[in-house]
Amino acid sequence: MAHIPDGILSAPVLIGGAVLAVGGVALGLRRLTDQAIPKTAILSAAFFAGSLIAIPVGPSSVHLLLSGLMGLMLGFGAFPAVAVALMLQALLFGFGGLTTLGVNTFNIALPGVLLALAFGPAIRSARSPATRMAMAASVGALAVLGTGGLVAVSLALSSSDYTPVASVLLATYLPLAIGEAFVTAAVVGFLARVRPEALSPALS
Repeated sequence: MAHIPDGILSAPVLIGGAVLAVGGVALGLRRLTDQAIPKTAILSAAFFAGSLIAIPVGPSSVHLLLSGLMGLMLGFGAFPAVAVALMLQALLFGFGGLTTLGVNTFNIALPGVLLALAFGPAIRSARSPATRMAMAASVGALAVLGTGGLVAVSLALSSSDYTPVASVLLATYLPLAIGEAFVTAAVVGFLARVRPEALSPALS
């Protein structure tokens, strides 16, 4: 449940998430270059399509986030890419919510961006394909777990009644983290062979 729906979070959490998301989007747009626009649009569309396919896991459901991959390829551009996709999902399919758009954008984009800042240079300079893919897999998995942690914190800060639910929801992100690790490693490994410049965001 990375897409928190309307009517669940408290006003302070909604406002705080919106402010942080606006800051991230503004930073991403400020660094957006003409050359990076097509790549940003493609990854936003991939996130839009992938996250519409939800797989039930326990009391919740999970779907591909691609936040680690977006962070590696877009840098802070992941914020506007995620924001646009989430807004369209809310407007077209009622997926997530409009009042929670800021919180959801922040929760999904931030872990991928931070992990890309930490691991991106090493991934791009790695001489061993196996090492590169292992680090990319770590970014993909940790980004998912980071999002799960932020979702749990958002719920817990809104009401203490959500704390048990938040703990259960966090556990449902474990299988998704494994899947994201494989997807991120595969894509990064492929791009490193055929188009390594795609892994060097002009936005970071």
